[in-house]
Amino acid sequence: MFKNIFPFLGWLPSYNGDSFKKDLIAGTTVGVLLIPQGMAYAFIAGLPPEFGLYAALTPQIVYAFLGTSRQLAVGPVALDSLIVASGLGALTISGIENYISMAIFLALFMGVLQILMGFLKFGFVVNFLSKPIISAFTSAAAVLIGLSQFKNLTGISVPNSESTVSKLISIFYHLSDINWSITLLGLFCISSIVLLDKYFEKIPSGIFIVITSILFSYVFNFSDLNIVLIETVPNGLPSFALPHVTADTISTLFPIALTLSLVSFMEATAISKSLEEKQNEYRIDNNKELVALGFSNAIGAFFQAYPTTGGFSRSAVNAQAGAKTTVALLISAAMIGLTLLFLTPLFYYLPKTVLAAIVLVAISKLIDFKFPKQLFQNRKDEFTLYGVTFLTTLLIGITEGILLGILLSLILMIYRTSKPHIAILGNLKGSDYYKNINRFEADVMEREDLLIVRFDAQLYFGNKDYFYENMMQLIRKKKNLKGIIINAEAIHYIDSSANFMLLKFIKELQEKDIKVILSGAIGPTRDILFTEGIAKLIGKEHLFVRTFEAVCYFDFKCTPSSMQQKIAQQTK
Repeated sequence: MFKNIFPFLGWLPSYNGDSFKKDLIAGTTVGVLLIPQGMAYAFIAGLPPEFGLYAALTPQIVYAFLGTSRQLAVGPVALDSLIVASGLGALTISGIENYISMAIFLALFMGVLQILMGFLKFGFVVNFLSKPIISAFTSAAAVLIGLSQFKNLTGISVPNSESTVSKLISIFYHLSDINWSITLLGLFCISSIVLLDKYFEKIPSGIFIVITSILFSYVFNFSDLNIVLIETVPNGLPSFALPHVTADTISTLFPIALTLSLVSFMEATAISKSLEEKQNEYRIDNNKELVALGFSNAIGAFFQAYPTTGGFSRSAVNAQAGAKTTVALLISAAMIGLTLLFLTPLFYYLPKTVLAAIVLVAISKLIDFKFPKQLFQNRKDEFTLYGVTFLTTLLIGITEGILLGILLSLILMIYRTSKPHIAILGNLKGSDYYKNINRFEADVMEREDLLIVRFDAQLYFGNKDYFYENMMQLIRKKKNLKGIIINAEAIHYIDSSANFMLLKFIKELQEKDIKVILSGAIGPTRDILFTEGIAKLIGKEHLFVRTFEAVCYFDFKCTPSSMQQKIAQQTK
């Protein structure tokens, strides 16, 4: 029982010194990476830098005890930080204190939603976030994150308007106001991080650039060059505090919290699943992951953490560094705690443009150019879905983009199932195979007295009329039709509406002395055929396992073996 609640109890008995050594190395590596990233992502969220460290502390500790992934690195991430900034930026919030309070309450709100979804077994909802939506949403969000850092990279004041077009117009008209000291330093940091990551992988580029820039800033007095510095970063661990809650706050923040809960779960699931595929030591449980992420955010909110989830780059580094268990997260959290206790004064001279550089390098990997190109070449409908999601996210808003993307995905799925593929089958010469006559036109024999059809989807209220109309069209084309064989291999469900349609359809055919025979029905479909009266109407002797058996019966009254009859007529 306790292992179901606390997954770490499953691996703890076999934990040894070798595993701890690997966790120590991985946790230290991730901790070093997380210090500059945490502060940078807090900037994206519109929060003071210390809140990025707060978000990197408590949520990691909670997830270490509740998470089913042993390598997922939890903490602040760019995408969730942008959603916080975008969502709260659209509200009328007076003062930084109220803004911080709302951001922290968002962590509690989304955490509660994730816990509820986990307990209600809603882990499947992530399946509705298709790859085109995720790719479009992530790419658009990366562009928005880049725009949010334009001020810190150039010194140009960018308006807080939610409109991307307004921001771009403002940037264009203020290009002459660029602070070249800030811009050159930022570009130099970007280039340095890229080169370090490429040629000196063992050097933690983020912390190296942070330390180097602090030293140069102190020695050469960057503030005299109008380079904006971080200045005061409060030291000490985050204190326990109850997030401020009002009824108006809950109703106002619900759409943002819901978006965050879905997006953060999608991110964490995508990462943890990719890590899971590379090992055989553990398996991810989506519903338990929802609960773990939910408690990480909810408990973190009481210690001043804003919304968090699994980070792409940090989790990859954690796995590559050899992390065996979530002990690595506890070590990473310990490093954050030591930084908050003793090292925050060192960040006084850190230029803000350095954090912007770290963010821009991190988000550059989120933009995927190949995937939309592939969609355009091979799947125009999904490319349209991609384009609408991308443009909506970029030009209207984060929440609107992902919700519209999900809605369009569902509409596309419903449309496809409402008009599924229908194949007319014919016998391949010299064999007992029955295949699509359009694919094997030269080798197939089609008959005028027999129509063999395969319907490649479930039969339900959304496509029953499509089935009926297409069948009637095919029937009218046959001049001497004596029988119809419906290959039901792909029909995995028949709802009540489709069942009534089938009964009506079969009766119409029987009145015209046209035999109706079914082949290949799977178990769940056979259960419906018998319980809903279709098997009785056509006669159970008209049920067959394979199409060629049905054809043999139609032509020569071939009697199937007792085993064939048992399989064709078997029900629960």
